[in-house]
Amino acid sequence: MPLQIIAAIFLFAVLFVFIQIGVVTVAFDKLGLSQGSAMLLLITSLLGSSINLPLFKVDATRPPDPKWAQRLRWMSAMARQLDPGKVLVAINVGGGIIPVAFSVYLLQHNTIPLPTVLGAIGIQAAVCYAFSRPVAGLGVGMPIFVAPIAAAVIAVTLSSEQSAPLAYICGTLGVLLGADLFRLGDVRGLGSPLASIGGAGTFDGVFITGLVAVLLA
Repeated sequence: MPLQIIAAIFLFAVLFVFIQIGVVTVAFDKLGLSQGSAMLLLITSLLGSSINLPLFKVDATRPPDPKWAQRLRWMSAMARQLDPGKVLVAINVGGGIIPVAFSVYLLQHNTIPLPTVLGAIGIQAAVCYAFSRPVAGLGVGMPIFVAPIAAAVIAVTLSSEQSAPLAYICGTLGVLLGADLFRLGDVRGLGSPLASIGGAGTFDGVFITGLVAVLLA
């Protein structure tokens, strides 16, 4: 079973529990979203988690892990774009593009000083980089609750009045920067022919970070 499907199953289970106890409603209400808009964001994020858009290729320093042969059966369209000795770097729609787009939306609808936003993202990215680790044959992993707790603390400290949107923005973008973009140099030797920004394990990290950070802020 491919990582995208495992991540989707995990997230559906988490989302079901959160909906049952009203957590999702509270979180997105703090961000100023209506119930319909919140559900649209959630559904598009989950559906988008299975879509990776190719960006560029880098030379691999390690042959692909044998387990990837089975995973690629589930990724026929993406498999055709992979080359031996190369790592295809892509961006995930649900875990990369949508969180960035929603962060831009929050910036446009909340009066948060740009230096505060950049400072929060920078601190969060440094935390995520420090706690993330390359995992051979898989990607980059990080303890799941480090990012949301850090984002909430950073947001409350830097802007208590706008802590909810700032927590989401710095939380999600900090994960993408610190655990993905700053770790691109490590993907050459992981034995993985595909490195997806915001994909696989990082997607649930971005999703959980955004949700929990807002609740804690």
